[in-house]
Amino acid sequence: MTRTALTGAPLHPLLSERWSPRGFDTSHRLPERQLAALLEAARWSPSANNAQPWRFVVTQRGEAAFERLVSTLSDNNRRWAGRASALLLVLAESTDETGTPRPYALYDTGQAVAHLVTQAQAEGLSTHQMGGFDKDAAVAGFGIDPRFTPVVVIALGLRQDEHGLPDDLAEREGAPRHRRPLAELVLPTAPAVDLPRTA
Repeated sequence: MTRTALTGAPLHPLLSERWSPRGFDTSHRLPERQLAALLEAARWSPSANNAQPWRFVVTQRGEAAFERLVSTLSDNNRRWAGRASALLLVLAESTDETGTPRPYALYDTGQAVAHLVTQAQAEGLSTHQMGGFDKDAAVAGFGIDPRFTPVVVIALGLRQDEHGLPDDLAEREGAPRHRRPLAELVLPTAPAVDLPRTA
């Protein structure tokens, strides 16, 4: 199945061909080489002051940890995410070891995930990021230090078009892709505002 985005400007295929399937090949095992490449791509993402605040809990189908992570997902995500080859719990280091806040941790972690997702696309793999999960259950289930904030769970694997998903999910696999028009995303430059002077 090809779902290349209809873009307003030419994009690299790694971007225009990326989408978030729910149908994964349940016979696929994620090679360690590919997993290492994905995590390495995230490792080399930029971050404020080179703090590198992202962390990953990696679980693979067949492991008890994988089922533990599946159990934290929303009901709708549990319907399909167990088919993935791996599930990654993504965390952001909200404060450092001394308790000092890291104000750009979420932004930086998002960049690391974008790098990981792009590398996955280059490796011929698919990803689906999920915000629908019980963050407290994930923290408890994996003994996460309180200074780390759960952000998303990423399903990772080999897309399978003949997926055997329930009808409503199968319909979404082939639905048209939509994005807001670019004109809605770029705000106009507002006139300058004179701020009151202070003595």
